[in-house]
Parts: sequence; C-alpha cells; structure tokens
Amino acid sequence: MKILIRILLLTIAIAMGFSGGAWGADVMLYVTRHGKTMFNTVHRAQGWSDTPLTASGAAVAEQLGRGLKPVTFVAVWSSDSGRARETAQLAMKAWKKVLPLNEDKGLREVCFGLYEGDLDKNMITAAARQAGYASDAALLEAFSSGKIDIGGVIDAIHQAEASGTSSLAGIKSSGQAETYQQVAKRMLESITKIAKQAQQQGGGNVLVVSHGMAISALLKALGDSSHPTQLNNASVTLLRYTDNGEFKIEAVNDMRYVERGL
Repeated sequence: MKILIRILLLTIAIAMGFSGGAWGADVMLYVTRHGKTMFNTVHRAQGWSDTPLTASGAAVAEQLGRGLKPVTFVAVWSSDSGRARETAQLAMKAWKKVLPLNEDKGLREVCFGLYEGDLDKNMITAAARQAGYASDAALLEAFSSGKIDIGGVIDAIHQAEASGTSSLAGIKSSGQAETYQQVAKRMLESITKIAKQAQQQGGGNVLVVSHGMAISALLKALGDSSHPTQLNNASVTLLRYTDNGEFKIEAVNDMRYVERGL
C-alpha cells in the first residue's frame, strides 16, 4: 500500500510539472567531485593538500551550476579544502538564489601522508607492489576490472606509506595516511548528518562537493560495488536519503548536468 501511495504521489508530481529531486521528507544529495586542479593536471597526489582550480576546472564548475539551475536546493555543503569550496561557489553563480556555503572536514579527500604532492605514479607504483601487482598500470587495470576495489587501493597506499617511500628517502611516515575504514567512517557520518539536517527541515535537494576517492569510499560503504572507474571532475553521484533513514544510490558519475550547462 505504501509503495502504491508513493507511486501515485510521484505520478501527480510529474503531471503538475515538478522535477529535479526530493519529495515528501526525502532528501536528494547531489554529491559532486570538485573541478580539475593544478595537481590533477600535473598528476600529483592531492588528498589533504590543496591546489586551486585550473581555468578549465573553474569553467566546468560553472557549467555544472548552470546544469543544476532548474533544481531547487535547500542547502550547499563542501569539504574544507579550497578546491571543493571554490567549486561550490562557482556552481552557485548561475542560480537565482545563492545559498550559504557550509563546510565539513569529514568530506575531505583521503589523506595520503608522505605521498601528498608526490607524483601519482610514485604513490600508485608503491601501492601496487604492496598489493602484489607488478606495476602501477597493473593495479589500475585490476581496479578498472573490479579485481581490487577502492578499499583495497586506499589500504595499499596506507600500508606502502607506513613503510616509507623511495622518492622521499630518509623521511619517515607521520602516521596520517588514512585507511579505507577511516575514510568510509567519516564520509558516512558527514553525509548522514547533512541528510538528517535537511530532512528535519522538511526534505529537499542538497549539493555536496567532495572528492573522487572519498566519494568512491562512501559508495563502497553504502554497499555499491558496480562502479569501479574513477569519478570525473564535476560529476554527480545522486543519493536519496529516505524517510526511513536509508540511502539509495540513484546515479553514479553522472555528467549530464555538466553537459546541460554547456
């Protein structure tokens, strides 16, 4: 009976021309990866370290905002990293109403410890050897084919970092490189807090700007294992938080909003 009622309400909503997200007390979370940055461009590890958006990164953030313009948002959140903050601010430029930007450090990217600012290849090669693969390319191929998931990759980086890195000989680990469980826990706690707050205010759509590996870790924590590929900059992963307090994954790595904003 409850399902029939919800279908009836949705049919009525469509007939009346409503679109773009949540209804009732449901919350629709538009979880977005930030725009492309300087470190992304030169292939350097960027977790808790931060570099600004490039010109193309800023442009795609604005395109995302234009694509999201038809959606009415009740709140906007980002991590406390500058690249996420800037992406959120640029996305709102096209909106009729610019909302206050809330920040949550729990939405940060994975911390890579010693590898912060190092070449991606150095970090992934060390992680590959830790996980039993011959090269960085072999690890990335295993990731793309689903033989190792995001949790395994994050943990391999953590374990490799703990024993030091040849590219930074003589410098010991600070112990800050995160495990998958650490990332998944803080991401899940933050996204649940954001969803509950919106729900308590009547539901609606919320923009959340975070980071690629962190979002992938969140998806794994929510039980998703069907999307092993890397998330694109400014892509939208759509999560629905129901009035029963459950998360439903509606879309992953969706670039339609960016395309609509061209």
